[in-house]
Amino acid sequence: MHVTEQAEEILEAIWIARETKNIECPKLSDLREMPNNEILKELIDSGIIAKCGSEGIKLSENGWHEARDAVRRHRLAERLMTDILQIKKEMIHETACQFEHHLHKGIDRNVCTLLGHPKTCPHGSPIPSGACCEEQSRSVTQAITKLSDLKPGEGGHVAYLNTSEPKRSQMLISMGVVPGTDIKLLAGFPSYLFQLGQSQFAVDSEVAREIYIRR
Repeated sequence: MHVTEQAEEILEAIWIARETKNIECPKLSDLREMPNNEILKELIDSGIIAKCGSEGIKLSENGWHEARDAVRRHRLAERLMTDILQIKKEMIHETACQFEHHLHKGIDRNVCTLLGHPKTCPHGSPIPSGACCEEQSRSVTQAITKLSDLKPGEGGHVAYLNTSEPKRSQMLISMGVVPGTDIKLLAGFPSYLFQLGQSQFAVDSEVAREIYIRR
């Protein structure tokens, strides 16, 4: 099912009304985004939303899935803007609104993995989890370990980075430490020396604990 960008904004607004105000059937006037009649008709005709009482609207079951995915993409976009691209704070929401609509067809999964499956957006609101988060949660104790826990000579593929420091994320990405990259630990003292392709890099123990490896 595909909805327009304007319709996605309305779905997000309904989701947020429930999340922040616990309103199941918000009135149109309660939404931060007021839908025009054309968008409202699009959403009703597609079965994504339905009228609720005389003035309210509510999401159908399919509508909740659509709204959840839209909110997830928006908040992942905000994290990407903040943690990696260092967009100015006052521009984050507007920029994320434009960028989120491009995070379809698995791109949101790639962004989520790159960011280490973040739980909240920069404003502290929860990011709905995706299939990649659930897979990571199941596999982290089975096949994924920190670079700091490897022994010299061991390696695998970079699974994800788990750091809240934008500069550190940028440093690791500039080295080529991104999900899917082959990595091998060469030494664990006095610093963690590892190999990526033909290049070698060294990081301290704190950074090594933030690089997760799939054996």
